[in-house]
Amino acid sequence: MTVALITGASSGLGEATARRLAREPGMQLVLLARRADRLEQLAAALPAPATALALDLTADDAPERARAHLEQHHGGRLDLLVNNAGAAWRATFAEGGWDNVKRHMEVNFDAVVRLTEALLPLLRDSAPSAIVNVSSTAGRVARPGSGAYSASKFALAGWSDALAGEESPHGVHVGLVLPGFITTEGFPQAELNDNPLTRRLVSTPERGAQAIIDAGLNRKAERYVPRPYGLAAAARVLAPRLVRFATGPKAGARLIPSTRPDGE
Repeated sequence: MTVALITGASSGLGEATARRLAREPGMQLVLLARRADRLEQLAAALPAPATALALDLTADDAPERARAHLEQHHGGRLDLLVNNAGAAWRATFAEGGWDNVKRHMEVNFDAVVRLTEALLPLLRDSAPSAIVNVSSTAGRVARPGSGAYSASKFALAGWSDALAGEESPHGVHVGLVLPGFITTEGFPQAELNDNPLTRRLVSTPERGAQAIIDAGLNRKAERYVPRPYGLAAAARVLAPRLVRFATGPKAGARLIPSTRPDGE
């Protein structure tokens, strides 16, 4: 038996990950998001046993409720934690200020850290086990207008790198997935998909789900989706001035994602 908990499971990348994991032999799933109806529909449609927990991860009691659910329904076992839920709100720093940074950090970083803290003892007890943190290519390369989002995803990537070294001796692998543009309910990517020159920049939730499998069950350290986005991260280190030029105000205005919560 393998127990996997997926946050943001009601749509997009989280839903695709649940459907992909459900094909693994002996898999049991815990689907976590805010929309109970979507979670229950998905749980009923999967070919593997699944329980649903409607939860706002920013709530004070969210981590302990998730742990109690695992203890009640899955004997306290947890083999794979997929921290996928996140959100983005479009604004420059002058427009959004600290408030916009704060709300990004609360959802995309603080909530992940709090949940992982509560579930880490279960992951250690179930070792060998894995954590997959879904960051973003924006967690390596920032663009104008998405600084608050990038800050939260940079923080998640940095924390994941440190956590990997800390938890390896305990048998807990930490993988990092960094998606680029993926077409989802919250991120339709219409402008990019409608343009033949940029259409190839956009990937699918199914490919993102496979990257999560690679980073979790296959214990890969890091995966970009699509893979060539890793070149942008390398360029940021090797030629930062060029990357700043390429992602300048005009590019930023075209490529900033629309406002959305991911996997509510």
